[in-house]
Amino acid sequence: MNIKTPRSSFPMIFVLWAAGLGAAAQYGKISVIFDQLPTLYPEAGPALGFVVSLVGLVGIFFGSMAGLLVARISYRRALIWGLWAGAAMSALQATTLPLGWLLASRVVEGASHLAIVVAAPTLIAQPALPGQRGFALTLWGTFFGVAFAVLAWAGRPLVALWGIPALFAAHALYMAAFAVLLGSLLPRLPDTALVDRLSLRALLRDNVAVYRSPATAAPAAGWLFYTFCFVSLLTVLPPFLEPQTRAFVLGAMPLASIATSMTLGVFLLRHISAVRVIETGFGSAALASLWLITDPGAPAGCLVLSCAMGLVQGASFAAVPQLNGVPSDQARANGALAQAGNLGNTIGTPVMAAIAIEFDHTGLMLMAAAMFFGGLLVHALLAQARRLA
Repeated sequence: MNIKTPRSSFPMIFVLWAAGLGAAAQYGKISVIFDQLPTLYPEAGPALGFVVSLVGLVGIFFGSMAGLLVARISYRRALIWGLWAGAAMSALQATTLPLGWLLASRVVEGASHLAIVVAAPTLIAQPALPGQRGFALTLWGTFFGVAFAVLAWAGRPLVALWGIPALFAAHALYMAAFAVLLGSLLPRLPDTALVDRLSLRALLRDNVAVYRSPATAAPAAGWLFYTFCFVSLLTVLPPFLEPQTRAFVLGAMPLASIATSMTLGVFLLRHISAVRVIETGFGSAALASLWLITDPGAPAGCLVLSCAMGLVQGASFAAVPQLNGVPSDQARANGALAQAGNLGNTIGTPVMAAIAIEFDHTGLMLMAAAMFFGGLLVHALLAQARRLA
């Protein structure tokens, strides 16, 4: 899809990014009020955990396949369908569904989420001029952090005033508004979808091809190491921070990551490749982790660690179009990225928590350093594979 016009580039980029905030809110709307869900479902017990995890599990199993399907059915159609499906599920949830139906709606939301996070960054890369692309995709990389911050600041007060259904209703209206807006803004192109006959065999064959390619697989390979660490460190690190600085450090870490991504990260992307920026971020994060072993809980060390991770955050999305020039390959790479991110977020926290319990702070930070070095190494190896291909 070619939607490239210099004057309209930035407005379209920001609208697509704003639509992505709705996709991030499919996680965040549950996470920020998870402690209040027992008031709606007092008999649910441990089953409530699936209300959060089902969206991620869909991404783990079908992330890369979603990239293949989106590339075949068209990015515009996938994005708008994903937004409408998300709006419909939130509207249903606002009626206070029985737990079983709530869980079923979260599975549908998982599919909706995948359609949006594969189609939107692929579309963002198209209108951006070469000098804008680094900024555009770095901006996209902030969508989770910004959405969670907005939900924490505005979502919880809304729930305090009007109850949990009000938050779901607000999310439904947001998703529907962007479905209508993008339906009018994104140009309709000739229907070239489904040129190839869809079959399970073809999808499985193409799925293997995604991960065999050092170009389509590279952003996802590094993203797995990043997502393994990001949420898990914010979750497991607090007991090791000084009580008087704990709130400040935990609030500042994600903001420092976003700020670095949008400033230093964008600057570096104008001068060096996205993969080099990712490698710089991973290497710096590994060194910051080792620093925190020598000075546990140091606020400066925690913020440097977050800043380093911010370089990985934005550049990982910018690497997709740099390594994959064709939109269909970008969609495949974005699907793999979504799959790796869901896997990293799912396994990172329990693994890091177990290491912290068994080996204390030193073990936690050694594991973090090992994962960051692993991200650096996998990108270096895949870069070598691309040079030899």
